[in-house]
Amino acid sequence: MTAFAVHPAGATDPATERAPIVTAAATPAAALPVALRPARAFGPEVAPGTPQGGYVGRVTLTPAHAPAGATIVVRASGLPPRQPFDLVWTTVEGRWKAADGEYKGREYRPVAYRVATLTSDERGDVAASFVVPEDFGFSHDVLLQQGARLFTKAGFDVDMTVEVSPKQGPPGTPITVDVKGIGRRHMENSWLLLYDNRFTGWMSAVTTEGSARFTIPAAGAPGVHVLEMLHGDFTFPYRNMQQSPVPDRPQFVREFTVTAGAAVLPPPADRQVLAAPRLPAAHGTLVTTPAFSVVGEPLRIESRGLTPGKTYDVTWQTVSGNRVGGSGWEERTRSLGQARADAAGAFVLALSTPDDLGGAHAIAVTDGTTTHRGAHWILPSAAPLDVARGPAGTRFRIHLKGVGWTETANIYTVVYDNAYIGYGCGFNSQGDAEFTLYASGPPGWHFIDLYPAIYKGTEARPLNFRIPQLTYARDHPGEDLPAFRFAFEVVEDAQ
Repeated sequence: MTAFAVHPAGATDPATERAPIVTAAATPAAALPVALRPARAFGPEVAPGTPQGGYVGRVTLTPAHAPAGATIVVRASGLPPRQPFDLVWTTVEGRWKAADGEYKGREYRPVAYRVATLTSDERGDVAASFVVPEDFGFSHDVLLQQGARLFTKAGFDVDMTVEVSPKQGPPGTPITVDVKGIGRRHMENSWLLLYDNRFTGWMSAVTTEGSARFTIPAAGAPGVHVLEMLHGDFTFPYRNMQQSPVPDRPQFVREFTVTAGAAVLPPPADRQVLAAPRLPAAHGTLVTTPAFSVVGEPLRIESRGLTPGKTYDVTWQTVSGNRVGGSGWEERTRSLGQARADAAGAFVLALSTPDDLGGAHAIAVTDGTTTHRGAHWILPSAAPLDVARGPAGTRFRIHLKGVGWTETANIYTVVYDNAYIGYGCGFNSQGDAEFTLYASGPPGWHFIDLYPAIYKGTEARPLNFRIPQLTYARDHPGEDLPAFRFAFEVVEDAQ
């Protein structure tokens, strides 16, 4: 599908069946499938113009709202004749504000992109069409400008869409939920999922230009199950949206049919660790191999340029404490041992990854006078369920290591059969988090998912704290973190 089309002089405009009024071709970016074309692919970023002496001309967009992938017909009149104009799409660029262990919300920088350059005809008219990009939902401005001068503009709303695939499958089938057109303003930017009238979690789209994609397991007995996508600025879904101050916000209902057949089970726990997390750039003269690991995994600390034959102390930095007990938390340093530099001044210390909090840990090698520094990153990991089969009421445990300490990494939320049942924190216990659960439901497979979440922050709206972030993989505000998925088989009680 072409992302921008200008009807050349003499051709037929399919929208009106009459000759178009564009006399110059546009120069769009190369055509891409709509799903791969965000607004940033239109063309170079430009500064939105401002009217100088008032607006000139009039532009209309048909339709006035549509989802990504639809075609917008642009018609303008009353412009100076035979002059070039930039057709500009305005939007925002989102980013999370999270630094030094604290979460401070999200922010959006206004940006604009040139869709194409058009030339008015001898009457001062322009007509063209382009494809709605994959972008933040709700209102955008479409501008016609020359350099810094804005001549005219019109508003366009990007509609939200929700797709669920597949439509059916046995228990445990990964259901992909694909949402486009999530907004960035209050009452537009916090969308929540319910599964069979049970709260599952929320979906974000801050750094993904209004798009959210995530998977949940098919849960429940064979038959139809209902997924609802609703808005909620204050943690949970707002049920009577039609009577709210913004009554035209959409509500979505989709169905999934659980079929009979062998369950689709999650991979073993040790295969659910992130394979290639995004880490901060490495600094310092120490190198760790690998650059990241899970608790207990073999680790090598290496450095060069040391004094041959000299013994060095190796220290590891962490934090200890909590945010709720009154005594706070503090940075601490612990010894990892000693090692001697070889004849070439090289130093190697082999050990197991310390049982500690997830995230970055500063490492220092020192002789009291000279210090070499580096860092190592611990990733969260999970052990298998201690019990994975039994009658309803069976107690079982989920055990995590390497849970972080920052406001974006110190908790994991627990979801049972797509119903949120609570969270646990790993800060006070140095990254060790143990969850005790009780199997429930009819005989068959039941699915337990642990999602990262934002523990707290200074943000007042929307309130997305301490609830599962379903879009953790693409849009988490802090560290790259995994989710963990488990399955428990409820069986008939032998008694």
